Amino acid sequence: MVHAAAAIPTPLPGGFRAGTLRGAEGFIRAGQDGAGRWWLIDAGGRPFFCRAVHGVRAAAAPVDETVGGRAASAGPYAPDEHTSARLRRWGFNAVGVGGDGAERADGFAFMASVDFCRTAGVIAVPGVRLPDVFDPAWPRVAALRAFEVCAPEAMNRALLGWVADDRPGWAQPRAGTAAGGAGRPGLLQICLSLEPNFAAYHAAWEFVLALHGGRIDALARSWGVAVTNKEVVRGWTHAEHGIATRGYLRDEARWSREFARRYFAGAAAAIRAADPNHLVLGCRFGGPVGESVRAEGVYPAVDVALVDWSELPAPGAAAAGPVLAGDFCWADAEFRAAPAPGRGVRRWTTVEWMLRRGRAALERAARHPAVAGYVWRQWLDEPGEQPPFARGLVHVNGTEAREHTELLTAFNARAESLRRAPDRSSVSP
Repeated sequence: MVHAAAAIPTPLPGGFRAGTLRGAEGFIRAGQDGAGRWWLIDAGGRPFFCRAVHGVRAAAAPVDETVGGRAASAGPYAPDEHTSARLRRWGFNAVGVGGDGAERADGFAFMASVDFCRTAGVIAVPGVRLPDVFDPAWPRVAALRAFEVCAPEAMNRALLGWVADDRPGWAQPRAGTAAGGAGRPGLLQICLSLEPNFAAYHAAWEFVLALHGGRIDALARSWGVAVTNKEVVRGWTHAEHGIATRGYLRDEARWSREFARRYFAGAAAAIRAADPNHLVLGCRFGGPVGESVRAEGVYPAVDVALVDWSELPAPGAAAAGPVLAGDFCWADAEFRAAPAPGRGVRRWTTVEWMLRRGRAALERAARHPAVAGYVWRQWLDEPGEQPPFARGLVHVNGTEAREHTELLTAFNARAESLRRAPDRSSVSP
């Protein structure tokens, strides 16, 4: 059962709309209320707004860094407060993926990852970490992995839902006009450059040549690059020269969508066969992936989509289904930039702008009809991060990141009230 940090969630007047409930009764589900807002629903039938953190763990790995002007311990820290107590005090009611699992036995709802990328036949090259979903063996391999991981948790009422993979790589290309200097290659270019033992290599060439009459010279004209044979594309990829012309990006979007369709459909089928009780959450992208991938990570393949906070749908798209605002963190660069100097613009510090914008973004998310919760990006600071722009809720020496936790505690305490307030259809995500 979900462990409420504040008041126990109360039933919604009028209940949920017929036909919108997703998940099995007696387990955590999702449903849409009479006002069109999506909610998660605990095993007891009470709606709640998910407030979670990825990577929660009881102790840090050994570090040797200076944090806040003092040296951190060279070994695992011994926090002055238990991890569960901190989560409750800060108002969180769930944990995401990537942690050590310690909080699962302490009353918190939790997400779990199947990690299909740990199976055989995975494409693992710079920019991409995905199963070869074009391999005829993919459905069988996925089914075996899901039964191994999901079946033992099928009756766990605290499990919020299954994430197919934790931060797989989808290789998003950068916009450009030529074959060189555009950053890392995109998913299509990488698949075109794989070794022939990958089914995705053959599928990619068949796919892209079919779009251009089966002729590589027609492909070259459409892309606006000098592709004379398959080895030219492989050479560019190995040199990290991404194709980013308009013609290529059009084909890239089509290929990425087809790849995503097979990935999400195959993962969902395997998960539901092994565990019919719990929600399917898609995958934790770990950053923006673009519309071509997100368009396939939706119902019926995905019950509640775990999308990057920067790619939340427009308010009018609520009927498409519930989402969780994933990897939220106001220490990201998007929140730090101050507006151009001008009349009426207050002279706040970078930290003040960061926190002000971050709080506003969370409040918009709580009011968004499609957003059923959010997940803070990480529990611990990463090596090299320095407060107040480090992204963890706990510093590497075990101390609380108050620049984040104080504001998050205040938001979490009123998240349910914000969610239940009258809908503001004009508020943008």
